[in-house]
Amino acid sequence: MKETAQRLAPTTIFLHWVVGLFIIVLMAVGFYMDTFEVFSLYPLHKSFGVIVLVLAAVRLLWRLAKGFPPPASNYAAWERTLARIVQWVLLLGTILFPLSGIIMSAMGGNGVAVFGVELFPMNPDPANPGKNTPIDKAMAGNARAMHGLLLWVMLVALALHVAGALKHHLLDGDGTLRRMLGRTL
Repeated sequence: MKETAQRLAPTTIFLHWVVGLFIIVLMAVGFYMDTFEVFSLYPLHKSFGVIVLVLAAVRLLWRLAKGFPPPASNYAAWERTLARIVQWVLLLGTILFPLSGIIMSAMGGNGVAVFGVELFPMNPDPANPGKNTPIDKAMAGNARAMHGLLLWVMLVALALHVAGALKHHLLDGDGTLRRMLGRTL
């Protein structure tokens, strides 16, 4: 289906909401896990993170193949530019965020599994039972720093994205949000 100013493809709508909701939930759970050291949630966080990476890659490929849909209405050049920057930050962030988490865990020796299916094995420390040995401590540290930075980048981009959607819906009444909810304008 060709996307128009009046209608978006069902695939666009599905990928937007599924990836967006997963990322928001994973950010909240990740912040909670890190702040309160709730280690029992890490396997679920990693599993859903890998799933989000796959869905986000599909979403990015879809967007590259289809291009961005035309806006629902005309608006100022600065708004179009800001919207495009935020869209790219969110698209790339949904790839880099889970990827940095996977690298952090795998290179930290903690392994990565998706609901018990091992993608990267743990690297147990023979001298300390119950502990893991990093495979590449520097890479794990860099990935951890990137993962932490991406939390704040994504929060800012998400806030701008939601603010823009609400502005279009409440102030402009142009149908941008209705279109993303699957309605025809």
